[in-house]
Amino acid sequence: NGSQTANDIINDIKNTITVKTEKLFSYGFMCIFVGVMLSVFQQAVGINAVLYYAPRIFQDMGMENPMVQTVIMGIVNISFTLVAVFTVEKLGRKPLLIWGSIGMAIGALGVALTFGNPSLGTITMLSIMVYSASFMFSWGPIAWVLIAELFPNTIRGAAVAIAVAFQWIFNFIVSSTFVPLFNMHLTPGDDFGHWFTYGLYGAICIIAAVFVWKLVPETKGKSLEDMSKLWRKQ
Repeated sequence: NGSQTANDIINDIKNTITVKTEKLFSYGFMCIFVGVMLSVFQQAVGINAVLYYAPRIFQDMGMENPMVQTVIMGIVNISFTLVAVFTVEKLGRKPLLIWGSIGMAIGALGVALTFGNPSLGTITMLSIMVYSASFMFSWGPIAWVLIAELFPNTIRGAAVAIAVAFQWIFNFIVSSTFVPLFNMHLTPGDDFGHWFTYGLYGAICIIAAVFVWKLVPETKGKSLEDMSKLWRKQ
């Protein structure tokens, strides 16, 4: 009897830790689409291109010490990442993403409108800082939080893998197209490429804000079981 009891306990443990799996689209197409688009927008807003080429951007702005501005931007980025850490559970995921998208749009459009004007160099610099800081308290960390929390447990492994794959694909697309876009000219020597690139990123930020507002569910305070019920209902 003692042996039988031990076997029953072992079987119960096995049944408990066995992870149930379902087909990828068991919860509908929208579940996967939302997760993938979070990854796409995190890259499509253009932040990594700005971070990768920050010294060159500051040099083109006429800054005497572009590396100093790059270091300052790094300090700002770290500081605003801490803002996300300490507010994400209080404010929720969606508000941070929406306000971050709006802040990025303001910063990017500010750069587009002032780039190349020496008298507005300070505004251009501040606009880049606003753009970068807004990403760091929103899309930088929060997109990862949402990707981890968004998918029901039974499809989470495959769904997260697909979402992260799209993130790296669009990281490559954005970083490889930034320089050609940045260097575009309508007439020799003009700054059309600078204006167009940041204007494009600003427009994408606005689209990202609308996307989060309309389609992304709030995961604050919800368990994986709650997310399963939510996607089942939709």
